[in-house]
Amino acid sequence: MTGQIKPPSDWTILATYLRAQGLRMGFLALFLIAGTGVQLVSPLILRSFIDTAASGGQAVSLVRLWTLAGQFIATALAAQILAIGSTYYSEQLGWSATNHMRQDLATHTLHMDMAFHNARSPGELIERVDGDVAALAAFFSQFILQILGGGLLLVGILAVLFLQDWRIGVLLTGFALVAGVILHAIRRIASGHWERLRQAWSELSGFLEERIAGLDDIRANGGGGHVMARMAIINVELMDSNVAASRRGQWIFITASGLFSVGFALALTFGLYLFEHKAATIGTVFMFMQYAGMMAMPIILIGQQLQAFQTATASLTRIRELLGFKSVLLDGPGLGWDQARTQPPALAFEHLTFAYRPDTPVIQDIDLAIAPGQVVGLLGRTGSGKTTLTRLLFRLYDPQSGRITLDGQDIRHAGLAELRGRIGLVTQEVQLFDASIRDNAALFDDNISNDRVLAVLTDLGLGPWLSRQPKGLETLLVAGSGLSAGEAQLLAFARVFLKDPGLVILDEASSRLDPATDQLIEQALDRLLTASSPGKTRTTLIIAHKLSTVRRADRIVILDQGRLLEAGDRQVLEADPTSAYARLLRSGIEEALA
Repeated sequence: MTGQIKPPSDWTILATYLRAQGLRMGFLALFLIAGTGVQLVSPLILRSFIDTAASGGQAVSLVRLWTLAGQFIATALAAQILAIGSTYYSEQLGWSATNHMRQDLATHTLHMDMAFHNARSPGELIERVDGDVAALAAFFSQFILQILGGGLLLVGILAVLFLQDWRIGVLLTGFALVAGVILHAIRRIASGHWERLRQAWSELSGFLEERIAGLDDIRANGGGGHVMARMAIINVELMDSNVAASRRGQWIFITASGLFSVGFALALTFGLYLFEHKAATIGTVFMFMQYAGMMAMPIILIGQQLQAFQTATASLTRIRELLGFKSVLLDGPGLGWDQARTQPPALAFEHLTFAYRPDTPVIQDIDLAIAPGQVVGLLGRTGSGKTTLTRLLFRLYDPQSGRITLDGQDIRHAGLAELRGRIGLVTQEVQLFDASIRDNAALFDDNISNDRVLAVLTDLGLGPWLSRQPKGLETLLVAGSGLSAGEAQLLAFARVFLKDPGLVILDEASSRLDPATDQLIEQALDRLLTASSPGKTRTTLIIAHKLSTVRRADRIVILDQGRLLEAGDRQVLEADPTSAYARLLRSGIEEALA
Protein backbone atom coordinates (compact mmCIF):
# COMPACT_ATOMS: atom_id res chain seq x y z
CA MET A 1 0.00 0.00 0.00
CA THR A 2 1.13 3.53 -0.78
CA GLY A 3 1.68 5.60 2.36
CA GLN A 4 0.22 9.01 3.07
CA ILE A 5 1.52 12.09 4.87
CA LYS A 6 -0.05 15.38 5.82
CA PRO A 7 0.30 17.53 2.69
CA PRO A 8 1.36 21.19 2.88
CA SER A 9 -1.38 23.81 2.94
CA ASP A 10 -2.37 25.77 -0.15
CA TRP A 11 -0.63 28.89 1.10
CA THR A 12 2.51 26.96 1.98
CA ILE A 13 2.67 25.61 -1.58
CA LEU A 14 2.16 29.06 -3.07
CA ALA A 15 4.70 30.67 -0.75
CA THR A 16 7.29 27.96 -1.49
CA TYR A 17 7.29 28.56 -5.22
CA LEU A 18 6.82 32.32 -5.13
CA ARG A 19 9.66 32.76 -2.62
CA ALA A 20 12.12 31.51 -5.23
CA GLN A 21 10.98 34.27 -7.59
CA GLY A 22 12.04 37.12 -5.29
CA LEU A 23 13.75 39.24 -7.98
CA ARG A 24 10.84 39.03 -10.39
CA MET A 25 8.41 39.81 -7.56
CA GLY A 26 10.50 42.88 -6.71
CA PHE A 27 10.36 44.21 -10.27
CA LEU A 28 6.64 43.42 -10.47
CA ALA A 29 6.01 45.32 -7.24
CA LEU A 30 7.86 48.37 -8.60
CA PHE A 31 5.83 48.37 -11.82
CA LEU A 32 2.54 47.87 -9.95
CA ILE A 33 3.23 50.69 -7.48
CA ALA A 34 4.38 53.07 -10.22
CA GLY A 35 1.43 52.15 -12.43
CA THR A 36 -1.01 52.68 -9.57
CA GLY A 37 0.46 56.12 -8.84
CA VAL A 38 0.16 57.18 -12.46
CA GLN A 39 -3.47 56.04 -12.63
CA LEU A 40 -4.35 57.93 -9.45
CA VAL A 41 -2.93 61.18 -10.86
CA SER A 42 -5.04 61.16 -14.04
CA PRO A 43 -8.42 62.13 -12.46
CA LEU A 44 -6.72 64.96 -10.55
CA ILE A 45 -5.39 66.33 -13.84
CA LEU A 46 -8.86 66.05 -15.40
CA ARG A 47 -10.41 67.93 -12.47
CA SER A 48 -7.98 70.77 -12.94
CA PHE A 49 -8.62 70.78 -16.68
CA ILE A 50 -12.42 70.98 -16.25
CA ASP A 51 -12.30 73.62 -13.51
CA THR A 52 -9.84 75.70 -15.53
CA ALA A 53 -12.01 75.42 -18.65
CA ALA A 54 -15.09 76.38 -16.64
CA SER A 55 -13.40 79.42 -14.99
CA GLY A 56 -13.71 81.54 -18.14
CA GLY A 57 -10.22 83.09 -18.02
CA GLN A 58 -9.45 82.48 -21.71
CA ALA A 59 -5.98 84.04 -22.00
CA VAL A 60 -4.65 82.32 -18.88
CA SER A 61 -6.70 79.13 -19.10
CA LEU A 62 -5.62 78.24 -22.67
CA VAL A 63 -1.98 77.85 -21.71
CA ARG A 64 -3.04 76.04 -18.58
CA LEU A 65 -5.31 73.75 -20.59
CA TRP A 66 -2.54 72.83 -23.04
CA THR A 67 -0.22 72.09 -20.13
CA LEU A 68 -2.81 69.91 -18.41
CA ALA A 69 -3.61 68.11 -21.69
CA GLY A 70 0.08 67.33 -22.16
CA GLN A 71 0.32 66.05 -18.60
CA PHE A 72 -2.71 63.82 -19.12
CA ILE A 73 -1.30 62.35 -22.35
CA ALA A 74 2.05 61.73 -20.65
CA THR A 75 0.40 59.93 -17.73
CA ALA A 76 -1.68 57.84 -20.16
CA LEU A 77 1.46 56.75 -22.06
CA ALA A 78 3.31 56.06 -18.82
CA ALA A 79 0.40 53.96 -17.57
CA GLN A 80 0.50 51.82 -20.72
CA ILE A 81 4.28 51.32 -20.51
CA LEU A 82 4.05 50.37 -16.85
CA ALA A 83 1.15 48.02 -17.60
CA ILE A 84 3.29 46.24 -20.22
CA GLY A 85 6.12 45.89 -17.70
CA SER A 86 3.73 44.55 -15.04
CA THR A 87 2.26 42.02 -17.47
CA TYR A 88 5.71 40.86 -18.56
CA TYR A 89 6.97 40.24 -15.04
CA SER A 90 3.72 38.66 -13.85
CA GLU A 91 3.82 36.16 -16.73
CA GLN A 92 7.50 35.46 -16.09
CA LEU A 93 6.82 34.95 -12.41
CA GLY A 94 3.76 32.74 -12.94
CA TRP A 95 5.30 30.40 -15.49
CA SER A 96 8.69 30.18 -13.79
CA ALA A 97 7.08 29.27 -10.47
CA THR A 98 4.79 26.67 -11.98
CA ASN A 99 7.56 25.17 -14.13
CA HIS A 100 9.43 24.44 -10.92
CA MET A 101 6.24 23.04 -9.42
CA ARG A 102 5.67 20.83 -12.47
CA GLN A 103 9.22 19.51 -12.23
CA ASP A 104 8.85 18.75 -8.52
CA LEU A 105 5.52 16.98 -9.06
CA ALA A 106 6.94 14.91 -11.91
CA THR A 107 9.89 13.92 -9.72
CA HIS A 108 7.55 13.09 -6.84
CA THR A 109 5.37 10.95 -9.12
CA LEU A 110 8.31 9.11 -10.69
CA HIS A 111 9.61 8.20 -7.25
CA MET A 112 6.32 6.70 -6.12
CA ASP A 113 6.10 2.93 -5.75
CA MET A 114 4.41 0.65 -8.27
CA ALA A 115 1.34 0.17 -6.06
CA PHE A 116 0.65 3.88 -6.47
CA HIS A 117 1.04 3.76 -10.26
CA ASN A 118 -1.02 0.59 -10.63
CA ALA A 119 -3.94 2.34 -8.93
CA ARG A 120 -3.85 5.32 -11.33
CA SER A 121 -3.79 5.63 -15.08
CA PRO A 122 -0.95 7.55 -16.77
CA GLY A 123 -3.54 9.93 -18.22
CA GLU A 124 -4.78 10.87 -14.75
CA LEU A 125 -1.25 11.54 -13.53
CA ILE A 126 -0.43 13.61 -16.63
CA GLU A 127 -3.51 15.71 -16.00
CA ARG A 128 -2.43 16.29 -12.40
CA VAL A 129 1.20 17.07 -13.16
CA ASP A 130 0.54 19.14 -16.27
CA GLY A 131 -3.15 20.13 -16.45
CA ASP A 132 -3.54 21.22 -12.84
CA VAL A 133 -0.22 23.06 -12.86
CA ALA A 134 -1.10 24.81 -16.15
CA ALA A 135 -4.26 26.09 -14.47
CA LEU A 136 -2.10 27.46 -11.67
CA ALA A 137 0.25 29.17 -14.14
CA ALA A 138 -2.54 31.41 -15.39
CA PHE A 139 -3.68 31.92 -11.82
CA PHE A 140 -0.22 32.93 -10.58
CA SER A 141 0.35 35.48 -13.32
CA GLN A 142 -3.15 36.98 -13.55
CA PHE A 143 -3.98 36.75 -9.86
CA ILE A 144 -0.92 38.70 -8.80
CA LEU A 145 -1.34 41.25 -11.57
CA GLN A 146 -5.07 41.79 -11.23
CA ILE A 147 -5.88 40.93 -7.62
CA LEU A 148 -2.86 42.59 -6.01
CA GLY A 149 -2.65 45.35 -8.62
CA GLY A 150 -6.39 45.94 -8.42
CA GLY A 151 -6.32 45.86 -4.64
CA LEU A 152 -3.48 48.38 -4.57
CA LEU A 153 -5.39 50.65 -6.95
CA LEU A 154 -8.54 50.32 -4.86
CA VAL A 155 -6.73 51.31 -1.68
CA GLY A 156 -5.10 54.23 -3.48
CA ILE A 157 -8.44 55.49 -4.79
CA LEU A 158 -10.03 55.37 -1.34
CA ALA A 159 -7.04 57.16 0.16
CA VAL A 160 -7.31 59.99 -2.39
CA LEU A 161 -11.07 60.24 -1.84
CA PHE A 162 -10.55 60.57 1.93
CA LEU A 163 -8.13 63.42 1.29
CA GLN A 164 -10.66 65.15 -0.98
CA ASP A 165 -13.70 64.67 1.26
CA TRP A 166 -13.94 62.25 4.14
CA ARG A 167 -17.64 61.65 3.52
CA ILE A 168 -17.16 60.31 -0.02
CA GLY A 169 -14.23 58.29 1.34
CA VAL A 170 -16.39 56.68 4.01
CA LEU A 171 -19.24 56.08 1.57
CA LEU A 172 -17.17 54.29 -1.07
CA THR A 173 -15.04 52.44 1.51
CA GLY A 174 -18.22 50.94 2.97
CA PHE A 175 -19.36 50.08 -0.53
CA ALA A 176 -16.02 48.33 -1.28
CA LEU A 177 -16.21 46.29 1.95
CA VAL A 178 -19.78 45.15 1.25
CA ALA A 179 -18.82 44.24 -2.33
CA GLY A 180 -15.87 42.20 -1.08
CA VAL A 181 -18.02 40.25 1.39
CA ILE A 182 -20.64 39.50 -1.26
CA LEU A 183 -18.06 38.31 -3.83
CA HIS A 184 -16.31 36.13 -1.24
CA ALA A 185 -19.61 34.47 -0.27
CA ILE A 186 -20.41 33.68 -3.91
CA ARG A 187 -16.91 32.29 -4.44
CA ARG A 188 -17.40 29.81 -1.60
CA ILE A 189 -20.67 28.59 -3.12
CA ALA A 190 -18.99 27.80 -6.45
CA SER A 191 -15.80 26.15 -5.18
CA GLY A 192 -16.97 22.49 -5.10
CA HIS A 193 -18.10 22.58 -8.72
CA TRP A 194 -14.62 23.52 -9.94
CA GLU A 195 -13.11 20.54 -8.12
CA ARG A 196 -15.66 18.31 -9.81
CA LEU A 197 -14.70 19.80 -13.20
CA ARG A 198 -10.96 19.15 -12.69
CA GLN A 199 -11.73 15.55 -11.71
CA ALA A 200 -13.86 15.13 -14.85
CA TRP A 201 -10.95 16.30 -17.01
CA SER A 202 -8.65 13.80 -15.27
CA GLU A 203 -11.06 10.95 -15.93
CA LEU A 204 -11.28 11.87 -19.61
CA SER A 205 -7.47 12.03 -19.93
CA GLY A 206 -7.07 8.64 -18.24
CA PHE A 207 -9.82 7.09 -20.39
CA LEU A 208 -8.31 8.36 -23.66
CA GLU A 209 -4.77 7.28 -22.72
CA GLU A 210 -5.84 3.73 -21.90
CA ARG A 211 -8.07 3.30 -24.96
CA ILE A 212 -5.52 4.70 -27.40
CA ALA A 213 -2.87 2.40 -25.94
CA GLY A 214 -5.19 -0.58 -26.42
CA LEU A 215 -6.46 0.46 -29.85
CA ASP A 216 -5.36 -2.74 -31.62
CA ASP A 217 -7.18 -4.98 -29.15
CA ILE A 218 -10.29 -2.79 -29.24
CA ARG A 219 -10.46 -2.97 -33.04
CA ALA A 220 -9.67 -6.67 -33.23
CA ASN A 221 -12.37 -7.58 -30.72
CA GLY A 222 -15.05 -5.20 -31.93
CA GLY A 223 -14.99 -3.07 -28.80
CA GLY A 224 -15.37 0.27 -30.57
CA GLY A 225 -19.06 0.60 -29.75
CA HIS A 226 -18.50 0.01 -26.05
CA VAL A 227 -15.61 2.49 -25.98
CA MET A 228 -17.66 5.21 -27.66
CA ALA A 229 -20.63 4.55 -25.36
CA ARG A 230 -18.37 4.87 -22.32
CA MET A 231 -16.79 8.01 -23.74
CA ALA A 232 -20.26 9.51 -24.23
CA ILE A 233 -20.98 8.99 -20.53
CA ILE A 234 -17.68 10.65 -19.56
CA ASN A 235 -18.34 13.55 -21.95
CA VAL A 236 -21.79 14.10 -20.43
CA GLU A 237 -20.24 14.23 -16.95
CA LEU A 238 -17.61 16.67 -18.24
CA MET A 239 -20.25 18.87 -19.85
CA ASP A 240 -22.48 18.84 -16.76
CA SER A 241 -19.52 19.70 -14.53
CA ASN A 242 -18.43 22.51 -16.84
CA VAL A 243 -21.92 23.98 -17.11
CA ALA A 244 -22.45 23.84 -13.34
CA ALA A 245 -19.07 25.42 -12.61
CA SER A 246 -19.40 28.09 -15.30
CA ARG A 247 -22.96 28.98 -14.25
CA ARG A 248 -21.89 29.59 -10.68
CA GLY A 249 -18.74 31.30 -11.87
CA GLN A 250 -20.85 33.76 -13.85
CA TRP A 251 -22.60 34.73 -10.65
CA ILE A 252 -19.36 36.40 -9.59
CA PHE A 253 -19.04 38.38 -12.83
CA ILE A 254 -22.70 39.46 -12.88
CA THR A 255 -22.59 40.46 -9.23
CA ALA A 256 -19.38 42.45 -9.75
CA SER A 257 -20.95 44.30 -12.69
CA GLY A 258 -24.03 45.08 -10.62
CA LEU A 259 -21.90 46.33 -7.75
CA PHE A 260 -20.05 48.62 -10.18
CA SER A 261 -23.33 50.25 -11.18
CA VAL A 262 -24.23 50.78 -7.52
CA GLY A 263 -20.86 52.37 -6.75
CA PHE A 264 -21.11 54.65 -9.77
CA ALA A 265 -24.59 55.75 -8.71
CA LEU A 266 -23.41 56.47 -5.16
CA ALA A 267 -20.54 58.65 -6.39
CA LEU A 268 -22.80 60.55 -8.80
CA THR A 269 -25.50 61.14 -6.17
CA PHE A 270 -23.06 62.38 -3.54
CA GLY A 271 -21.19 64.56 -6.07
CA LEU A 272 -24.42 66.25 -7.18
CA TYR A 273 -25.34 66.83 -3.54
CA LEU A 274 -22.03 68.60 -2.91
CA PHE A 275 -22.33 70.57 -6.14
CA GLU A 276 -25.81 71.80 -5.27
CA HIS A 277 -24.57 72.95 -1.86
CA LYS A 278 -21.57 74.73 -3.42
CA ALA A 279 -19.20 72.30 -1.62
CA ALA A 280 -17.63 70.95 -4.81
CA THR A 281 -16.79 72.21 -8.28
CA ILE A 282 -18.00 70.47 -11.39
CA GLY A 283 -14.43 69.24 -11.88
CA THR A 284 -14.52 67.67 -8.44
CA VAL A 285 -17.81 65.94 -9.21
CA PHE A 286 -16.30 64.59 -12.42
CA MET A 287 -13.26 63.45 -10.43
CA PHE A 288 -15.52 61.52 -8.05
CA MET A 289 -17.13 59.87 -11.08
CA GLN A 290 -13.74 59.01 -12.50
CA TYR A 291 -12.58 57.42 -9.28
CA ALA A 292 -15.87 55.53 -8.95
CA GLY A 293 -15.40 54.27 -12.49
CA MET A 294 -11.79 53.30 -11.72
CA MET A 295 -13.04 51.41 -8.67
CA ALA A 296 -15.27 49.37 -10.94
CA MET A 297 -12.37 47.89 -12.88
CA PRO A 298 -10.55 46.42 -9.86
CA ILE A 299 -13.85 45.06 -8.56
CA ILE A 300 -14.71 43.43 -11.90
CA LEU A 301 -11.17 42.07 -12.30
CA ILE A 302 -11.24 40.77 -8.74
CA GLY A 303 -14.57 39.13 -9.52
CA GLN A 304 -13.12 37.51 -12.65
CA GLN A 305 -10.04 36.33 -10.80
CA LEU A 306 -12.12 34.95 -7.96
CA GLN A 307 -13.79 32.81 -10.64
CA ALA A 308 -10.34 31.73 -11.82
CA PHE A 309 -9.48 31.18 -8.18
CA GLN A 310 -12.06 28.37 -8.13
CA THR A 311 -10.12 26.50 -10.79
CA ALA A 312 -6.85 27.26 -9.02
CA THR A 313 -8.22 26.11 -5.68
CA ALA A 314 -9.45 22.86 -7.22
CA SER A 315 -6.05 22.33 -8.84
CA LEU A 316 -4.25 23.11 -5.60
CA THR A 317 -6.46 20.62 -3.77
CA ARG A 318 -5.54 17.89 -6.25
CA ILE A 319 -1.85 18.86 -6.11
CA ARG A 320 -1.96 18.72 -2.31
CA GLU A 321 -3.58 15.30 -2.54
CA LEU A 322 -0.78 14.10 -4.85
CA LEU A 323 1.89 15.48 -2.53
CA GLY A 324 0.14 13.73 0.35
CA PHE A 325 1.13 10.33 -1.01
CA LYS A 326 4.49 8.93 -0.11
CA SER A 327 6.26 5.87 -1.41
CA VAL A 328 6.55 2.95 0.96
CA LEU A 329 9.84 2.12 -0.76
CA LEU A 330 12.32 4.13 1.23
CA ASP A 331 15.70 4.76 -0.35
CA GLY A 332 18.43 2.87 1.44
CA PRO A 333 21.39 4.61 3.09
CA GLY A 334 23.75 3.15 0.47
CA LEU A 335 26.36 0.45 0.59
CA GLY A 336 29.12 2.24 -1.30
CA TRP A 337 29.03 -0.17 -4.23
CA ASP A 338 31.35 0.72 -7.06
CA GLN A 339 29.21 1.08 -10.18
CA ALA A 340 32.12 -0.09 -12.30
CA ARG A 341 31.57 -3.87 -12.39
CA THR A 342 34.51 -5.99 -11.29
CA GLN A 343 33.02 -9.35 -10.27
CA PRO A 344 29.57 -10.91 -10.80
CA PRO A 345 27.55 -10.79 -7.58
CA ALA A 346 26.11 -13.67 -5.60
CA LEU A 347 22.31 -13.45 -5.48
CA ALA A 348 20.05 -14.95 -2.80
CA PHE A 349 16.33 -15.00 -2.07
CA GLU A 350 15.93 -15.81 1.61
CA HIS A 351 12.50 -17.08 2.77
CA LEU A 352 10.87 -14.57 0.45
CA THR A 353 7.10 -13.96 0.65
CA PHE A 354 5.22 -11.27 -1.24
CA ALA A 355 1.61 -10.39 -2.10
CA TYR A 356 0.23 -7.58 -4.24
CA ARG A 357 -2.99 -7.79 -2.26
CA PRO A 358 -3.35 -8.92 1.35
CA ASP A 359 -4.04 -12.64 1.84
CA THR A 360 -3.18 -13.40 -1.82
CA PRO A 361 0.53 -14.31 -1.85
CA VAL A 362 2.25 -14.40 -5.23
CA ILE A 363 5.62 -15.51 -3.82
CA GLN A 364 5.58 -17.96 -0.91
CA ASP A 365 8.66 -18.67 1.21
CA ILE A 366 11.17 -18.94 -1.63
CA ASP A 367 14.68 -19.78 -0.48
CA LEU A 368 17.19 -19.75 -3.32
CA ALA A 369 20.91 -19.00 -3.64
CA ILE A 370 22.63 -18.24 -6.95
CA ALA A 371 26.42 -18.35 -7.13
CA PRO A 372 28.49 -15.57 -8.74
CA GLY A 373 28.66 -15.95 -12.51
CA GLN A 374 25.98 -18.64 -12.60
CA VAL A 375 23.36 -18.69 -15.36
CA VAL A 376 19.99 -19.73 -13.98
CA GLY A 377 16.95 -20.64 -16.08
CA LEU A 378 13.76 -19.63 -14.28
CA LEU A 379 10.70 -21.57 -15.47
CA GLY A 380 7.05 -21.68 -14.53
CA ARG A 381 3.59 -21.16 -15.92
CA THR A 382 2.11 -17.71 -16.35
CA GLY A 383 1.29 -16.35 -12.91
CA SER A 384 3.82 -18.54 -11.11
CA GLY A 385 5.75 -15.49 -9.84
CA LYS A 386 8.72 -15.31 -12.24
CA THR A 387 8.36 -11.66 -13.23
CA THR A 388 7.41 -10.73 -9.67
CA LEU A 389 10.83 -11.95 -8.53
CA THR A 390 12.51 -9.50 -10.93
CA ARG A 391 10.31 -6.65 -9.70
CA LEU A 392 11.34 -7.42 -6.14
CA LEU A 393 14.97 -7.59 -7.20
CA PHE A 394 14.74 -4.08 -8.69
CA ARG A 395 12.86 -2.94 -5.56
CA LEU A 396 9.78 -1.90 -7.47
CA TYR A 397 8.12 -3.55 -4.47
CA ASP A 398 9.42 -4.78 -1.11
CA PRO A 399 8.56 -8.26 0.21
CA GLN A 400 6.26 -8.70 3.19
CA SER A 401 8.82 -11.07 4.73
CA GLY A 402 12.26 -12.42 3.91
CA ARG A 403 14.94 -10.56 2.02
CA ILE A 404 16.99 -10.43 -1.18
CA THR A 405 20.76 -10.09 -0.97
CA LEU A 406 23.56 -9.23 -3.38
CA ASP A 407 26.93 -10.44 -2.15
CA GLY A 408 25.31 -11.01 1.24
CA GLN A 409 24.01 -7.44 1.56
CA ASP A 410 20.27 -6.78 1.94
CA ILE A 411 19.27 -4.79 -1.14
CA ARG A 412 17.03 -2.57 1.02
CA HIS A 413 20.20 -1.11 2.50
CA ALA A 414 21.46 -0.02 -0.92
CA GLY A 415 20.42 3.23 -2.54
CA LEU A 416 17.81 2.67 -5.23
CA ALA A 417 20.03 4.18 -7.94
CA GLU A 418 22.99 2.24 -6.58
CA LEU A 419 21.07 -1.05 -6.71
CA ARG A 420 19.52 -0.55 -10.13
CA GLY A 421 22.87 0.52 -11.53
CA ARG A 422 24.20 -3.00 -10.90
CA ILE A 423 21.36 -4.81 -12.68
CA GLY A 424 20.56 -5.01 -16.38
CA LEU A 425 17.13 -6.03 -17.69
CA VAL A 426 15.97 -7.10 -21.15
CA THR A 427 12.28 -7.80 -21.67
CA GLN A 428 10.17 -8.62 -24.71
CA GLU A 429 8.53 -5.18 -24.48
CA VAL A 430 11.11 -2.52 -25.35
CA GLN A 431 10.35 1.09 -24.45
CA LEU A 432 11.59 3.60 -27.02
CA PHE A 433 11.80 7.34 -26.40
CA ASP A 434 11.34 10.37 -28.63
CA ALA A 435 15.07 10.96 -28.70
CA SER A 436 18.16 10.18 -30.78
CA ILE A 437 19.39 6.64 -31.42
CA ARG A 438 22.37 7.45 -29.22
CA ASP A 439 20.19 8.53 -26.29
CA ASN A 440 17.88 5.52 -26.73
CA ALA A 441 20.87 3.18 -26.59
CA ALA A 442 22.76 4.91 -23.78
CA LEU A 443 19.57 5.91 -21.92
CA PHE A 444 20.67 9.56 -21.83
CA ASP A 445 24.00 8.80 -20.13
CA ASP A 446 26.41 11.49 -21.35
CA ASN A 447 29.36 9.63 -19.82
CA ILE A 448 29.13 6.98 -22.56
CA SER A 449 31.05 8.04 -25.67
CA ASN A 450 29.58 7.95 -29.15
CA ASP A 451 32.42 5.65 -30.26
CA ARG A 452 31.42 3.09 -27.65
CA VAL A 453 27.73 3.29 -28.60
CA LEU A 454 28.63 2.83 -32.27
CA ALA A 455 30.91 -0.13 -31.51
CA VAL A 456 28.23 -1.92 -29.44
CA LEU A 457 25.48 -1.39 -32.02
CA THR A 458 27.76 -2.64 -34.78
CA ASP A 459 28.84 -5.66 -32.74
CA LEU A 460 25.21 -6.62 -32.15
CA GLY A 461 24.38 -6.58 -35.86
CA LEU A 462 22.68 -3.18 -36.03
CA GLY A 463 25.43 -1.69 -38.21
CA PRO A 464 23.51 -2.03 -41.54
CA TRP A 465 20.38 -0.53 -39.99
CA LEU A 466 22.36 2.35 -38.49
CA SER A 467 24.08 3.07 -41.82
CA ARG A 468 20.66 3.70 -43.39
CA GLN A 469 19.77 6.38 -40.87
CA PRO A 470 20.11 9.94 -42.24
CA LYS A 471 21.95 11.37 -39.22
CA GLY A 472 23.55 8.23 -37.82
CA LEU A 473 23.49 8.13 -34.03
CA GLU A 474 21.81 11.55 -33.92
CA THR A 475 18.78 10.36 -35.92
CA LEU A 476 15.63 10.91 -33.90
CA LEU A 477 13.47 7.91 -33.14
CA VAL A 478 9.74 8.34 -32.66
CA ALA A 479 8.47 6.25 -29.76
CA GLY A 480 6.47 3.29 -31.00
CA SER A 481 7.75 3.34 -34.59
CA GLY A 482 10.85 3.26 -36.74
CA LEU A 483 12.22 -0.11 -35.59
CA SER A 484 11.12 -3.67 -36.09
CA ALA A 485 10.58 -5.87 -33.04
CA GLY A 486 13.96 -7.51 -33.62
CA GLU A 487 15.82 -4.21 -34.00
CA ALA A 488 14.18 -2.87 -30.86
CA GLN A 489 15.19 -6.04 -29.01
CA LEU A 490 18.80 -5.66 -30.16
CA LEU A 491 18.70 -2.04 -28.99
CA ALA A 492 17.62 -3.32 -25.57
CA PHE A 493 20.63 -5.64 -25.55
CA ALA A 494 22.81 -2.67 -26.48
CA ARG A 495 21.59 -0.85 -23.37
CA VAL A 496 22.75 -3.73 -21.20
CA PHE A 497 26.15 -3.93 -22.94
CA LEU A 498 26.67 -0.19 -22.46
CA LYS A 499 25.63 -0.40 -18.83
CA ASP A 500 27.83 -3.49 -18.32
CA PRO A 501 26.18 -4.72 -15.08
CA GLY A 502 27.28 -7.71 -13.06
CA LEU A 503 23.72 -9.10 -12.84
CA VAL A 504 21.53 -9.52 -15.92
CA ILE A 505 17.86 -10.52 -16.11
CA LEU A 506 16.40 -11.74 -19.41
CA ASP A 507 12.60 -11.77 -19.12
CA GLU A 508 11.41 -13.78 -22.15
CA ALA A 509 13.56 -11.48 -24.25
CA SER A 510 13.39 -13.55 -27.46
CA SER A 511 9.94 -15.11 -27.28
CA ARG A 512 8.28 -13.35 -30.21
CA LEU A 513 10.88 -13.04 -32.97
CA ASP A 514 11.22 -14.49 -36.43
CA PRO A 515 14.00 -17.07 -37.03
CA ALA A 516 16.38 -14.66 -38.81
CA THR A 517 16.16 -12.03 -36.10
CA ASP A 518 16.22 -14.73 -33.45
CA GLN A 519 19.64 -15.79 -34.71
CA LEU A 520 20.99 -12.27 -34.13
CA ILE A 521 19.47 -12.32 -30.63
CA GLU A 522 21.08 -15.69 -29.93
CA GLN A 523 24.45 -14.24 -30.96
CA ALA A 524 23.87 -11.26 -28.68
CA LEU A 525 23.01 -13.68 -25.87
CA ASP A 526 26.26 -15.54 -26.46
CA ARG A 527 28.25 -12.33 -26.07
CA LEU A 528 26.21 -11.19 -23.09
CA LEU A 529 26.45 -14.44 -21.14
CA THR A 530 30.14 -15.01 -21.75
CA ALA A 531 31.72 -11.63 -21.18
CA SER A 532 31.96 -8.12 -22.54
CA SER A 533 35.69 -8.08 -21.83
CA PRO A 534 38.30 -10.63 -20.77
CA GLY A 535 38.02 -11.83 -17.19
CA LYS A 536 34.46 -10.61 -16.70
CA THR A 537 31.37 -12.76 -16.42
CA ARG A 538 27.81 -12.06 -15.33
CA THR A 539 25.35 -13.62 -12.95
CA THR A 540 22.31 -14.20 -15.16
CA LEU A 541 18.67 -14.95 -14.53
CA ILE A 542 16.82 -16.16 -17.64
CA ILE A 543 13.02 -16.24 -17.71
CA ALA A 544 12.18 -18.10 -20.90
CA HIS A 545 9.72 -20.33 -22.70
CA LYS A 546 12.17 -21.46 -25.38
CA LEU A 547 14.27 -24.58 -24.98
CA SER A 548 17.24 -23.12 -26.87
CA THR A 549 17.49 -20.26 -24.39
CA VAL A 550 17.01 -22.43 -21.30
CA ARG A 551 19.81 -24.78 -22.36
CA ARG A 552 22.28 -21.97 -21.86
CA ALA A 553 21.59 -22.22 -18.13
CA ASP A 554 23.91 -23.90 -15.64
CA ARG A 555 21.04 -24.34 -13.26
CA ILE A 556 17.25 -24.70 -13.54
CA VAL A 557 14.70 -23.27 -11.11
CA ILE A 558 11.00 -24.05 -11.53
CA LEU A 559 8.22 -22.11 -9.79
CA ASP A 560 4.65 -23.27 -9.31
CA GLN A 561 2.01 -20.94 -7.88
CA GLY A 562 4.63 -18.82 -6.17
CA ARG A 563 6.47 -21.74 -4.57
CA LEU A 564 9.83 -23.26 -5.41
CA LEU A 565 8.95 -26.55 -7.10
CA GLU A 566 12.41 -27.65 -8.19
CA ALA A 567 15.98 -26.35 -8.37
CA GLY A 568 19.16 -28.06 -9.48
CA ASP A 569 21.95 -28.49 -12.00
CA ARG A 570 20.48 -28.49 -15.49
CA GLN A 571 22.33 -31.56 -16.72
CA VAL A 572 21.49 -33.52 -13.58
CA LEU A 573 17.79 -32.63 -13.90
CA GLU A 574 17.82 -33.56 -17.60
CA ALA A 575 19.22 -36.98 -16.75
CA ASP A 576 16.64 -37.60 -14.01
CA PRO A 577 13.42 -38.82 -15.68
CA THR A 578 11.42 -38.12 -12.50
CA SER A 579 12.37 -34.43 -12.35
CA ALA A 580 9.86 -31.73 -13.23
CA TYR A 581 12.37 -30.29 -15.73
CA ALA A 582 12.69 -33.63 -17.53
CA ARG A 583 8.93 -33.83 -17.79
CA LEU A 584 8.87 -30.34 -19.30
CA LEU A 585 11.45 -31.40 -21.87
CA ARG A 586 9.42 -34.47 -22.83
CA SER A 587 6.19 -32.49 -23.21
CA GLY A 588 7.83 -29.48 -24.83
CA ILE A 589 8.68 -26.42 -22.77
CA GLU A 590 6.85 -23.99 -25.03
CA GLU A 591 3.58 -25.92 -24.81
CA ALA A 592 3.88 -26.90 -21.15
CA LEU A 593 4.55 -23.35 -19.93
CA ALA A 594 2.10 -21.55 -22.21
